[in-house]
Amino acid sequence: MPRDTPPAATYLTSRIRLGMKFGLETMRALVAALGHPERAFPSLLVAGTNGKGSVVAYVDSVLRASGLRVGRYTSPHLVHVRERIVVSGRSISDRALDREVARVRAAAEAIAAAGTLPAQPTYFEVLTAAAFLHFQRARVDIAVLEVGMGARLDATNVVEPLASAIVSVDRDHEAYLGTTLAAIAREKAGVLRRGRATVLGPMAAEARGAIEKAADRVGARLAAAKIPKAPPSPLPGAHQVANAAVAVTLLEEARATGVAVDLSKVAEGIARTRWPGRLQRLPGRPPLLVDGAHNPAAARALARELRSEGPFVLVFAAMADKDIAAMGRILFPLAREVVLTRVPGDRAAEPDAIVRRVGARARRARKVGRVRDALALARRLAGPHGLVVAAGSLYLAGEVLRSVASARRGRRPRK
Repeated sequence: MPRDTPPAATYLTSRIRLGMKFGLETMRALVAALGHPERAFPSLLVAGTNGKGSVVAYVDSVLRASGLRVGRYTSPHLVHVRERIVVSGRSISDRALDREVARVRAAAEAIAAAGTLPAQPTYFEVLTAAAFLHFQRARVDIAVLEVGMGARLDATNVVEPLASAIVSVDRDHEAYLGTTLAAIAREKAGVLRRGRATVLGPMAAEARGAIEKAADRVGARLAAAKIPKAPPSPLPGAHQVANAAVAVTLLEEARATGVAVDLSKVAEGIARTRWPGRLQRLPGRPPLLVDGAHNPAAARALARELRSEGPFVLVFAAMADKDIAAMGRILFPLAREVVLTRVPGDRAAEPDAIVRRVGARARRARKVGRVRDALALARRLAGPHGLVVAAGSLYLAGEVLRSVASARRGRRPRK
């Protein structure tokens, strides 16, 4: 690692090897050692298989249009980790991130030395605690938090939200969350709180039934998202109408708790929302369409949009722990050509592994080791009047956006 690497990056890199951890014991110990920064501001908590980042973005935008100072916490990031922690529309600075991560590290080391740290904090736990510290220091009026995975045992679930949302329930992270919609829904139901509202987006009856049973046990109130006949202009994609409806209903529930939401600003806030890497179009010859589409449900949503497009070349990469076979069956037949590549990171699937898992539909796919080279090949195959689609992972979306930005600056992207 270069000598000028910020201290936060050095420590966070050391956390990656710990992988994902399911449980709240470490996070509870951390926030207690830090003086409970998560209690310094009210919060809204958003869970779901897909759409939760978009809902957080909508809610953040409307709250800011209402004149509030808002903290926003999301994951994963696309280009830089600072994107995850945002106050008033501005990402945390490198200096502030170094400061808050240093505080988290010092707290973790102190309680580890005292023998009261259940386990070393993961990358996500460190960032979540750092976000709480940053929001506390910034004196936000409210924070909107995206659950990382599941909900019941996710690090974000140490907060006591004024209201919550479960945007969608579908199959993803099945090794951790379960293999049925009911099991996954029960994990998402971890955002429920006694006497408080949780907004539900459209979902299968099996998932909704599991959440309703959990709400009865907890004493939580459920509110169905209301899709208006004339919704405000949302982000691209037909599925964003439902996401916007969840956001608006959550804002109404927040207002009922006393949050100063100006509902007359809903249309303005939603129209101003930007959320990169989700059906994002980048001009060029050929143009580029970038979408995370990191599980079968997201791939189906992308496929619905692609049916109205002309012939396109697909650049595809995915994490090895995802349902690559299902995503390939959905997306590959729609493409004129498929270029398989690999994003950096230990979780990434190799192109050869993608071919084996997808089977016959992938046998004619071209395999390219690096994202920037895969993009270059796809552009040649599409021609100046064609279209290149990059999908399969938010990490791929980030690499593509980084590559395009570097090319525009006249520099080659980092390897």
